Amino acid sequence: MKDGKWEKSKFMGSELCNKTLGLVGLGQIGSYVTKLAQGWSMNVIGYDPYLAEDRAKQMGIEVVELDELFLRADVISVHTPLTNETRGIINTETMAKMKDGVMIVNCARGGIINEQDLCEALKSGKVAAAAFDVFEKEPVDPEHSLLALDNFTCTPHIGASTEEAQESVAIGIAEQFVDYFKRGIARGAVNVPSVAPEALPKLQPYLTLAERMGSFQAQLLSGALKSVTVEYVGDVSHLSVAPITVAVLKGLLSPILEDVINFVNAPIVAKERGIDVKEVKSSDAGDFTSLIRLTVEAGSETYTLAGTLFHGQEPRIVEINQFHVEVVSEGQMILIDNVDRPGVIGMVGQILGTHDVNIARMQCSRVELGKSALLIIGLDSPLSSSVLDLLKQEKDILSVRMVDLG
Repeated sequence: MKDGKWEKSKFMGSELCNKTLGLVGLGQIGSYVTKLAQGWSMNVIGYDPYLAEDRAKQMGIEVVELDELFLRADVISVHTPLTNETRGIINTETMAKMKDGVMIVNCARGGIINEQDLCEALKSGKVAAAAFDVFEKEPVDPEHSLLALDNFTCTPHIGASTEEAQESVAIGIAEQFVDYFKRGIARGAVNVPSVAPEALPKLQPYLTLAERMGSFQAQLLSGALKSVTVEYVGDVSHLSVAPITVAVLKGLLSPILEDVINFVNAPIVAKERGIDVKEVKSSDAGDFTSLIRLTVEAGSETYTLAGTLFHGQEPRIVEINQFHVEVVSEGQMILIDNVDRPGVIGMVGQILGTHDVNIARMQCSRVELGKSALLIIGLDSPLSSSVLDLLKQEKDILSVRMVDLG
């Protein structure tokens, strides 16, 4: 209009009222989007394998499987972290399941949507429109094929760019500096809990262990998180364990939620998602001076994990469900549940060697001769999906899971 044009027919819109919004991921941001959409009289369905059903009902969301969401949604918005499981989760194959004329929004993480596949779908009309605030590579290449399309809208990763947000951050930082320099307490720090400075050196190794245990466990879960019990046994039970429990929650929630999880908001996020958190203390740690045992209920399963400190500093995982192990809690590793039979370890080693995968460390554990066994292999780099698939196809392999502890 500023150019003197009156192109009324060019701007025919589509109402959100009575449309179905599909949310992939129902964390804090997904819940806010839900409230907005319900205010516009939209029907909200969502997919989140880690959200308890009761919590979803409280939010007024119908939880569905991912394929059903793709089939029913008029608008799809993603709100998940970028992980091995979510990378490229929307691609040519999954878009083929969607309604013709679907609209797609990504303000979460670049890489969740395959950008080249989306470009082709926008050109063909399968996807009517798409909007991104995030990209796989930022800043975006000016020659990026998406930027040439009229039905693609984009912004330069400006989700927090409001005057109000920036002012709130500035005030918060100033208040935290005052607390630290006047009272020695790092209130609101995202990388350290709010504890007295003199207590932190003794707690720090346990905080590292707890966070890694949480992250390790999160990558083995299947289903919505229901409860978390952290048991402190031996010397660690005499410490102020509340910050250690927060570290467990931080590690547990970070790999499965789009929201940034830190020492400040981890307990709040757990409460919002209806996760029951308990602490238990006991004195007898058996063969260990101190032990932290983590019991998680998720879906229909119960998972257990135990960890300790070697030489008072080195975090180790010493129990995975019924298996006794000694796992260095760092880097990339694969966990293989297999039949306890001669030749399995050799077969796994041959497949990895054939594909130039170097083994950094390896151990196996079993409960009973001839039953199931657990093989844990530390790697120098992530395993490709094709090699993972080869391992899964072997008849004596029951499951293969990848764990990344950075």
